[in-house]
Amino acid sequence: MLTFSKMHGIGNSYIYINCFQETVPNPEKLAIFVSDIRFGIGSDGLILIMPSEIADFRMRIFNADGSEAMMCGNGTRCVGKYVYDMGLTDKTNVSLETNAGIKYLTLYPGVDGKIESVKVDMGKAILIPREIPMNSNLDRFVAQPITIDGMQYCMTCVSIGNPHAIVFLPEIDTLNLEKIGPSFEYYPLFPNRVNTEFVRIIDDHTLQMRVWERGSGETFACGTGTCASVVAAILNGYCRKEDEILVHLRGGDLRIIYHEDENVTMIGPATFVFEGKMEVPEF
Repeated sequence: MLTFSKMHGIGNSYIYINCFQETVPNPEKLAIFVSDIRFGIGSDGLILIMPSEIADFRMRIFNADGSEAMMCGNGTRCVGKYVYDMGLTDKTNVSLETNAGIKYLTLYPGVDGKIESVKVDMGKAILIPREIPMNSNLDRFVAQPITIDGMQYCMTCVSIGNPHAIVFLPEIDTLNLEKIGPSFEYYPLFPNRVNTEFVRIIDDHTLQMRVWERGSGETFACGTGTCASVVAAILNGYCRKEDEILVHLRGGDLRIIYHEDENVTMIGPATFVFEGKMEVPEF
């Protein structure tokens, strides 16, 4: 029997395992199992909360298809809430090791003493295509025309630990992401596949976004994708650095600041859903 918690950051839900107490020998297959809503629990993937030799805690993230991700913005906030609420730390400033480097979290307790929201220093935005990574020799990939499934889009690419392709459209509610999402995810420019954000500009402080995540499909939110979308909006002249940008996602809202020093700050809620025990099959 394996004890788990289900948590979400504005609808981006994961199964969390406390690896200070539990052992997970095959996280790739466990991620596939728990993500299945019919035979497992139902989630966008699996996150392991682990000891770290270089930070307060470490997280590993596995997508619903079992592939390991570099980073998860919504997941970092939930890890911050978990370690504080579960008594693994009494600090409200926490360092978290990820596959995309160490992230620094500021935790904000509510009136009940539980963490309600978390600010995350996401680090610097990566704009050089070969470092995203992309098969491109350009210095930056901003508003470049591409053709996917016979339609032309202007694409801007940014990495915030994970690679993101952002396209700005006048309307995104009626997009059939199940149809077009995989074509973006597996586009030949991206050797490791890509997450794709479809963004509508509301004004110079407000965006609306939908996301197709590699390995998971459309999710209700993506923290790194929201950060990348704000960076892309500023690169395209829609918004300004140092302004707080409000982004509406299917699961809720995030607040993002892209600073003059290229660092990105994300602020948003983290929510506990339930705790349980599961019998893990032999993989």
